[in-house]
Amino acid sequence: MLLNARIVDARYPVKGFIVYLENGRKVIESVQRILEGKLEADGHRPMTFPIVATEENFSKEAEHIKGFHGEVFRFRIPSDEDGRELIVRPTSETIIYPMFSIWIKSHADLPFKVHQSCQVYRYETKATRPLYRVREVLWNEAHTAHVDERDAEAQFLRAVEIYKEVLDDLAISYVILKRPDFDKFAGAVYSVAFDAWNPDGRVNQVATVHNLGENFSRVFEITYETKEGGRRYVWQLCYGLGYSRVLAAIIAQHGDDLGPIFPPRVAPIQIVVVPIPYKGVEESVYSYAREIAESLGGRFRTLIDDRRDTTPGEKFYHWERQGVPLRIEIGPREVENSTITLTRRDSGERIKVERESAVQKIDEILLDIQDNLRKKSMNVMRDMVIDVRSMDELIDGISRRKICRVNWCGLIECAMEIKSRVAGEIRGYNFEMVDEPFSNCIACSGDPVYVVYVARAY
Repeated sequence: MLLNARIVDARYPVKGFIVYLENGRKVIESVQRILEGKLEADGHRPMTFPIVATEENFSKEAEHIKGFHGEVFRFRIPSDEDGRELIVRPTSETIIYPMFSIWIKSHADLPFKVHQSCQVYRYETKATRPLYRVREVLWNEAHTAHVDERDAEAQFLRAVEIYKEVLDDLAISYVILKRPDFDKFAGAVYSVAFDAWNPDGRVNQVATVHNLGENFSRVFEITYETKEGGRRYVWQLCYGLGYSRVLAAIIAQHGDDLGPIFPPRVAPIQIVVVPIPYKGVEESVYSYAREIAESLGGRFRTLIDDRRDTTPGEKFYHWERQGVPLRIEIGPREVENSTITLTRRDSGERIKVERESAVQKIDEILLDIQDNLRKKSMNVMRDMVIDVRSMDELIDGISRRKICRVNWCGLIECAMEIKSRVAGEIRGYNFEMVDEPFSNCIACSGDPVYVVYVARAY
């Protein structure tokens, strides 16, 4: 499906690396514009940092290198007499923060916020899977420095809100979970993640926000002069949204047996115009179809499929597989009555519209398709999340492709017991509200501390 829909081609001869085809690339570019616009409106400066870090810098933060040590790509500089190795970034803290220590001098420099869209490289799995588990990841990462914990916490909430706005624009449903300490980002004080549902019951981590505290600023000597004249370490955040995984979530949550259904907000082609000629009136149909396409082209991403060696039915099937949200059909009757016939990709509904009111009606329909995709996705998520009170119920729920809410005492031994029994894992607890426990710990029957979400993950 990914190849037929011109999203990616996974046949590249290096395992874990894929080629992004035109539709996949265009969707990612649209998501990138949405996200970067919101980040820059919030004061993030766009930058591009090098792809490599020195072993010395990468090794400075003990927890960080411990978390990534087995995943990094390395290469040697042939002309380096010492045979020095460089690290290809799995993430950019150890690349960016030496520059922060140069740029940040005074409280007047704070908050300091940057972002970049780039690729990161992680040799993290043998079981690669296009978009979900790849070794070259397309993403955006943001890094911020603040005068104190309070200012950092305010930015943390703003980062969460920015990611919510982006994912809502894409009609993607998710849960926002604070990761347990044993599963937080290496070097962070705590981590929050956005887990999107998948039809197979697994969750897809599409974005994360991390509070780094002073862990990295102490290692890289990122300090500032206070108003009183002293020096303090900055408090830092980092957060990232994976373009590859967001693209996967769009396809998984909105697609059907034919292929993807792209939300109009990011669809590479929003409208395809298909002429349906009849013998003797071919030219009038093609001419009218071109007029319609030209009249819509300035407002919508519109394409006319006027191939004469392909049947209308074949064209319908082709563009349905390409995920185009709206089709316009033009036949002799439409020419005669000065109308157009619209067909929605999400519902298959056919709608006749007068030519004069076409722009307004199409606007309304595209907005309704966007809203319908969002509602469908939310309904699926609502049905997927279930409460369970025993290990047997949990095993059954995971086998039925559910995301299970369970009570947990907080002990890592119980978390490991859950993982070993159900081949799922504790993803975290609700970040935006406190869920009241509804039974004892599912593993040891002890007093519950958290209500957590358990699911299989990519």
